[in-house]
Amino acid sequence: MLEMFEPWLIAPIAALISILAGLYFYRYVDKQDSGTERMKEISDAIKEGSKAFLKREYTILAIFVLVVGTLIGIFLPSPIWTSANPLDNITLTLSYFFGAFLSALAGYVGMDIATKANTKAAYAARDGLNKAFPVGFRGGAVMGLAVVGFSLLGISIVYFITGDAGAVLGFSFGASALALFAKAGGGIFTKTADIAADLVGKVELGIPEDDPRNPAVIADNVGDNVGDVAGMGADLADSYIASIVAVMILGTALGLVEIALVFAGLGIFASILGAATLRIGAKGNPGKSLNMGTYVTCIIFGILTLIASYYIGYDLRLWGASIVGLAAGVVIGTTSDFFTSESKSPVLNTAEASKTGTATNIITGFSYGLQSVFPPLIGIGVAAVVAYYLCEPLGSGYAVFGIGMAAIGMLSIVGLIISNDAYGPIVDNSRGIAEQAGLGDEVIRITDELDAAGNTAKAITKGFAIGAAGLTVIALLATFQSEAIAALVEAGKSQAEIATLVNFNLLNPKVMLGAFVGIAMPALFSAMVMLGVGRNAERMIKEVRRQFKEIPGLKEGKEGVKPDYARCVDIATTGALRELLPASTVTLGVTLAVGFIGGAQALGGCLAGAIFSGLLLALLMSNAGGLWDNAKKYIETGVHGGKGSDAHKAAVVGDTVGDPFKDTAGPSLNTMITVMSLVASLFAALIVQYNLLGMLGL
Repeated sequence: MLEMFEPWLIAPIAALISILAGLYFYRYVDKQDSGTERMKEISDAIKEGSKAFLKREYTILAIFVLVVGTLIGIFLPSPIWTSANPLDNITLTLSYFFGAFLSALAGYVGMDIATKANTKAAYAARDGLNKAFPVGFRGGAVMGLAVVGFSLLGISIVYFITGDAGAVLGFSFGASALALFAKAGGGIFTKTADIAADLVGKVELGIPEDDPRNPAVIADNVGDNVGDVAGMGADLADSYIASIVAVMILGTALGLVEIALVFAGLGIFASILGAATLRIGAKGNPGKSLNMGTYVTCIIFGILTLIASYYIGYDLRLWGASIVGLAAGVVIGTTSDFFTSESKSPVLNTAEASKTGTATNIITGFSYGLQSVFPPLIGIGVAAVVAYYLCEPLGSGYAVFGIGMAAIGMLSIVGLIISNDAYGPIVDNSRGIAEQAGLGDEVIRITDELDAAGNTAKAITKGFAIGAAGLTVIALLATFQSEAIAALVEAGKSQAEIATLVNFNLLNPKVMLGAFVGIAMPALFSAMVMLGVGRNAERMIKEVRRQFKEIPGLKEGKEGVKPDYARCVDIATTGALRELLPASTVTLGVTLAVGFIGGAQALGGCLAGAIFSGLLLALLMSNAGGLWDNAKKYIETGVHGGKGSDAHKAAVVGDTVGDPFKDTAGPSLNTMITVMSLVASLFAALIVQYNLLGMLGL
């Protein structure tokens, strides 16, 4: 029976089932009541703004994708005029286009259902927590299952047609490049609106967060969808695809190309079963339910992969490496939960510090953010070391392959992780719609409870994504090295020359130079996107103030007087698209410049520096931002003076500082370092042949 069935076919079968399960959840959400006419009006405005932004963003990105795809067709895997088989260039280009297309499609599908689920969850909250929760979660599950379904189906199709892991690398680069732009652009949009709405509305005028008088409120709701749903979905899809591709390439020499597809397929089955187990009672805890779903999914994955390893004949050390990665993901998620949960001491102490002003709020929150990086970085390091030594006895090449398997393990349940992540902005929008539509204090209280769980869930999923990216890029660094070695062998270099040219010893001046450039890149990228948020927020703050000043009766809330929501949406859209391009293109440009100037050694050092610096900054910013946000929400429950108090105003300012941390720069960094690693692997053959210092004999 097993001889008649290729084990890797588990991947496309699981992918199709995932897409079908996503359609089932889509229909469930779509059938729910959308509520009053006012709720439908608000929801339609959010939907129109979200679609308008994605349309304009994807139009710009289509030009970028076409240009890069053309360059890939000309130069990769080797210049077309020197290539023995030009079809390889065409195949790589088509794979790149396919990856970009599926990444965009997954983001669009997730955003579409999120803009439907928000008002339906708000209306369901009239009947209690247990009625609203499944609408929000299943809306998020559509995104989660669509992302993994499209991603794994795409990889399977490319692999089936080409039988070449190198072609799948092009697919991964297409998904990653689009994810970098989508996450950065969506992050700039959402935080532009959030900061403007909070600073003018809450701090200056003392009106509620989602008050319909606030001109920025619809743009804020739109931002939740384009940044936290479409952007984060593309981001996690990028890490998911990259981890599978890295293991496929590293496994080529070991005869284990297909194990990544098998484990990824089983991870989808585990995610579907885990999602089906999520339940909540009328007085249940949404946060505990989301976390329990994650733990159940982890257990199911461990059991399924153990059974598969036994029957297919994979060495159990490889299974052990994947479980090590999965355990590290749980540790990182738990750490994020501790530092961002409203019931834990970091958030409580930061809220307490807000009583003495903004400065103490920011100092306390930032300090806890710094503390929060230690456990996950240790966890990533321990996972890498354990996986390495666990698989080393299997033979040459297996040690690094074990690290790749740990990344697969950590990302195996990404279907459920994305579902939890997309749940966050859906219920956040539900809370806003409930307030704008005047559904009453009890409905707002229920949606607040759902939203608080969503904030913690988002912090955990971001920690999971960053940790997974850490293990993935370590595997991709090894992939770059193996691709460089293969190119040098083909060029006829001796073993001694190869050993010298791909040795990433930090005492080598080329490696050291590259490492310093790499260490600086995440800081430069973060600065560029956060300055973009700042500039765009300034423009919107001026517009919000203008409307409150110039529209008669708006501040007083006179009946029939409405702000110009569309103007704020347009400011956020135009500014985000203007600001996302420089940071993203600098990432690609610097990576290639280091390679073509300093060669493989400099680029290896650059990747290593970017990995370590990027992971630290990503964890710091994601956790500190989530902590500030929940400290503000904790005060809004009535402690330390509650809404409108000095402590609340200080916490709002701290939250606005944390906004670009947690939703723009932080989660974009893992995509940035993945893109750098994929670019290095794709261009490895050209870089070892054509680099300035090498041509000068240095």
